[in-house]
Amino acid sequence: MEELNALFHGFATVISPMNFLLMLVGIILGVLIGVLPGLGGANGVAILLPLTFSMNPTSAIIMLSCIYWGALFGGAITSVLFNIPGEPWSVATTFDGYPMAQQGKAGEALTGAFTSSFIGAFIAVVMITFMAPLVAKFALKFGPPEFFSVYLLTFCSFVGMGKGSPFKILASMTLGFALACVGMDTVTGQLRLTFGFHELMRGFDFLIAVIGLFGIGEILLSMEEGLAFNGKSARIDPKVVFNTWKQLPAYWATSLRASLIGIWMGITPGGATPASFMSYGVAKKMSKNGNNFGNGELEGVVAPETAAHAAGTSALLPMLALGIPGSPTAAVLLGGLLIWGLQPGPLLFVEQKDFVWGLIASMYLGNLVGLLVVLTTVPLFASILRIPFSIIAPVIIVICAIGAYTVHNAMLDIWFMLLFGVVGYVFKKLDYPLAPLVLALVLGDKAEDAFRQSMLLSQGDLSIMFSNALVGGITALALVMLFWPLISKLIALVKAPKQQQFAAERPVD
Repeated sequence: MEELNALFHGFATVISPMNFLLMLVGIILGVLIGVLPGLGGANGVAILLPLTFSMNPTSAIIMLSCIYWGALFGGAITSVLFNIPGEPWSVATTFDGYPMAQQGKAGEALTGAFTSSFIGAFIAVVMITFMAPLVAKFALKFGPPEFFSVYLLTFCSFVGMGKGSPFKILASMTLGFALACVGMDTVTGQLRLTFGFHELMRGFDFLIAVIGLFGIGEILLSMEEGLAFNGKSARIDPKVVFNTWKQLPAYWATSLRASLIGIWMGITPGGATPASFMSYGVAKKMSKNGNNFGNGELEGVVAPETAAHAAGTSALLPMLALGIPGSPTAAVLLGGLLIWGLQPGPLLFVEQKDFVWGLIASMYLGNLVGLLVVLTTVPLFASILRIPFSIIAPVIIVICAIGAYTVHNAMLDIWFMLLFGVVGYVFKKLDYPLAPLVLALVLGDKAEDAFRQSMLLSQGDLSIMFSNALVGGITALALVMLFWPLISKLIALVKAPKQQQFAAERPVD
């Protein structure tokens, strides 16, 4: 009951005229960011974050989170109409969304995608509403060893549960740790890895890195591929919307399953992209129309969109309650909280109730407003893609440069942005993941501080990481996550002989 009272107070904060206007602006900007290939949710939030420094933190987080929701919605527009994923998590939507558009069902595909996104987000927000305070109360028992074990769990989960090569994830994360070390040591006050350059004293700002890695890197890749926009036009009328809504209840099991997959992948550092692919694969395997997936099946649009939005929303739970982001965008928002002077974690629910519950309330209203905006403005946003990419790309680069310069009002930051852009381009060409690098850059110094504080408490004894049931359990789970690829292979090897023996003993009809 206490959570509901706090939530209603949050709604009162959100529906103030200024905050509601910022919510609407955030949604529209987010959809625009989602529509334009080369800009992503994380990069859009990073570019616009400097503009919020003069705002009230509650108003700022409402606007930035709504940019995120809008980007999640916007990615579906290009996937369905142009077969161009505006966001990485929209790739799975192209499998059935674009064939539906080719068959003249673009309105049906888009309505299904937008509505499913709203459902996935709504289920995830309900989970956050009731679970976040419980997680925060539990986290109040944490000291330096417990915090380090949670950071360790996050890093190990990225390595063990990631879909790419563990060695590439480790290499990306190691570079992030190295960059996080540059600047002044927070414990001793000495300079590290500056090599005599005083400009490096403040270290590498994560905002500059994110703008370069995601924005400039993606633009360079798109320019190399010679991206051109060709696709179908779409108009969503009320008749199409209501006819599609009549079909959606038949896929309730798919939506619920996709929401659960998305929530799990959001809380663990999986993210929206693997959640959408996993949900699509599970839906294809369990659906009675699974053989028709890829040929224009509405269920093939519902599954990935529901999971992506549920994952994107639930990624904010560990960020708020523990100070550990579950996605690159959540990592950018985490940096924003620190810039505004707020410390994410359990005390945030005690010291900044208006902020936390205003954000949670904006998740409800933001997704509802986002659904209405995209249903009514699809033709407008789709027409943006008629503009040649040779015009759009320089505009995006200029926006990135402005965002980078405003962080410290320093020209050097633009050069750093371009350098990180080249790194992002090389990483994408070599298929190295960027999310672990950003995560390590944001959390590396905090993990180091927690570890060094733990070592000071124990006088250098590593057994402090198993000194009680809480820290020992989290550390053990982290090690299981780290070695999960090896553990899963061992389990498969043990099962294989038993299955062969069972097959040999089974009588032949």
